[in-house]
Amino acid sequence: MRILIATDAWKPQINGVVRSLESVAKALGEFGAEIEFLTPQGFASVPLPTYGEIRLALASPRGVSKRLDGPSIDHIHIATEGPVGFATRYYCLRSKRSFTTSYHTRFPEYISARARIPESITYALLRRFHNAGSGVMVSTASIANDLQRRGFQRLMYWSRGVDHSQFTPDKASVIDLPRPIFLYAGRLAPEKNVESFLALDLPGSKVVVGDGPSRRALQAAYPQAHFYGSQTSDALAVHYASADVFVFPSRTDTFGMVLLEALACGLPVAALPVPGPLDVIGASGAGVLDNDLRAACLAALEIPREMARAHALTFTWANSAKQFLDNILLAKSSGSRFMTPSPGIPG
Repeated sequence: MRILIATDAWKPQINGVVRSLESVAKALGEFGAEIEFLTPQGFASVPLPTYGEIRLALASPRGVSKRLDGPSIDHIHIATEGPVGFATRYYCLRSKRSFTTSYHTRFPEYISARARIPESITYALLRRFHNAGSGVMVSTASIANDLQRRGFQRLMYWSRGVDHSQFTPDKASVIDLPRPIFLYAGRLAPEKNVESFLALDLPGSKVVVGDGPSRRALQAAYPQAHFYGSQTSDALAVHYASADVFVFPSRTDTFGMVLLEALACGLPVAALPVPGPLDVIGASGAGVLDNDLRAACLAALEIPREMARAHALTFTWANSAKQFLDNILLAKSSGSRFMTPSPGIPG
């Protein structure tokens, strides 16, 4: 099967969406699927307002049509709701081609945090975008249940995996900082709630890996923290394996790829009891979820690293790829079927 994935999130961006798409594409090859990407590359672009590091492709329906009216494609999957995604959606509707979508990012909450636009307006736009397809893939039961309540239809589960050979406790190195070391890794932006971690009264050291529009302000406000900027996956694995607790303060992530990466390196997690951590960590014992984030951080110090690693091993890219492919086959055979969310989702 030849599958085209249309995405606005692509290299040189460093985020969970890009890593997920690259990893699942590689794993899909083991199932005999051929993956092609339609990305912002090759289109003119402009900086995203308030986040200049990300550029928006000036992708028109005509420009997208020229790229899609070529070799035979068996299925089109739209991964993001940006210009490339909207232009591909328009092409599919006009040419009466079925397509699936995926919901990676809680844009209504993100936009509300930045521009004070009511979440209801953005959710209405996203609902119209996704319900036009034959299925929308979501990564967790919590997000599926929330979207169902908001009127999203034909929801399908698509979990994530982690490269257990790249993210491993064997990458541990000696870091010349007072211990314990509490680590945050991810984008530095208002919706990530990083300041709630940096403001905590914790022993040892706080380390921040990542970049984004909030970095300068955070560094100025919390000079005692150690900011290391964006890192390659290999360097990031060293940070995970060498820290004592991974702190995930976000309230708006749909999954949190960094959670799996940290766990795979044997790093216990401290997080809030919200979608993402609730689904990934749950009752596994690999982390502590508490509305008191400081209490969660201190309690996570008691978790054996072996327990964190063992939980991460239940998430594989092979399982993720199979779910993705099964969703496509179901959508093509019965696009009107509605998949009701269930209490859990297999790794």
